[in-house]
Amino acid sequence: MEQNIFHLQYAMDTFYFLVCGALVMWMAAGFSMLEAGLVRSKNTTEILTKNVALFAISCIMYLVCGYAIMYDGGIFLSGIESVDVDATLGEFAAREDGFVGGSIYSGASDFFFQVVFVATAMSIVSGAVAERMKLWAFLAFAVVMTGFIYPMEGSWTWGGQEVFGLYSLTMVDFAGSGIVHMAGAAAALSGVLLLGARKGKYTKEGKVNAIPGANMPMATLGTFILWMGWFGFNGGSVLKLGDIGSANSVAVVFLNTNAAAAGGAIAALVLAAILFKKADLTMALNGALAGLVTITAEPSTPTPLQATLFGALGGILVVISITSLDKVKIDDPVGAISVHGVVGLLGLLLVPITNGDATLGGQIIGAATIFGWVFVTSFIVWFALKAVMGIRVTEEQEYEGVDRSECGIEAYPEFVGSSK
Repeated sequence: MEQNIFHLQYAMDTFYFLVCGALVMWMAAGFSMLEAGLVRSKNTTEILTKNVALFAISCIMYLVCGYAIMYDGGIFLSGIESVDVDATLGEFAAREDGFVGGSIYSGASDFFFQVVFVATAMSIVSGAVAERMKLWAFLAFAVVMTGFIYPMEGSWTWGGQEVFGLYSLTMVDFAGSGIVHMAGAAAALSGVLLLGARKGKYTKEGKVNAIPGANMPMATLGTFILWMGWFGFNGGSVLKLGDIGSANSVAVVFLNTNAAAAGGAIAALVLAAILFKKADLTMALNGALAGLVTITAEPSTPTPLQATLFGALGGILVVISITSLDKVKIDDPVGAISVHGVVGLLGLLLVPITNGDATLGGQIIGAATIFGWVFVTSFIVWFALKAVMGIRVTEEQEYEGVDRSECGIEAYPEFVGSSK
């Protein structure tokens, strides 16, 4: 009987992990659609190519070395060991909490769930540097980001290792507001600072020229895909499903994740209407994503009302942040730095309100460590790429669109025209 219970829980936890990982993988489609909708039509093919390639690079680099760095468990050459049912059963039978408190799932499912998080962090970078970065420079950076930079900061947080043997982080980050989202934004910010703004975005007089995206239906679809994928992102971070307590935790996380997204969307839409006298769809979309990023740091302890209010705070902050970055001429076509970086920090700082295990000091130190590491190392890599191969396309290529120069194919040839 005990063995049958073990088999059932193992199967349920492993299957749940895999399904949640697949939902997070589907977020790659969301990022692709969102970014493709928010850039101009002449840059659509290139942004889609970046998203496909970065996902593949993330999977390979995390398999080759990233997972080993982050969790001290290389599997590239050795693979995943087969499960010794009797040994594992005895191990869990010896636990004081028995089966109820333990997470039991396949090591392969753990890797799969982790690798799609790496791809998510890298996807954040692609939108921020859109429309003027060389494709191959971006992909070269993706190799370093996913194979070394992200796994190192992950080893200090989820991996439980000391920061260069100096100190341990006590930051609580349930599903990665800082570890994934702020890290991706830090890498994006360093690239944007070296890259510069798109031509025509800012005038010498300091005026900000709006550069509208080409496809709002696609951007909206991408946002809903991300919203859906976030249930796997946060829900899967419960790590298990095979007991009553875990199942209830999963349900709470789903509920709060959805509530925060809704709160963020409404708050951003209302604030945008007050500031711009129009119902700005792009702000509503980014508001929903901001709510999701905010709650990602701790979706299991807030009440639904708190989750909604936290999401609303994220929605308000993202509108303020996007407009503020424009004022200092930091050009982010999709608002990724604001959504994932600024709001990611907010999510970390809100955790102590509902989680007694977190302290404000611990959250700040953790956030500073992650941001400092990722920003500095990313800046070094971007700078090296700029010196060796250049990171920005020519002014002529930018004017005609990077689809032609980088990919040789237009996303909408019937409407954009042909070079022949």
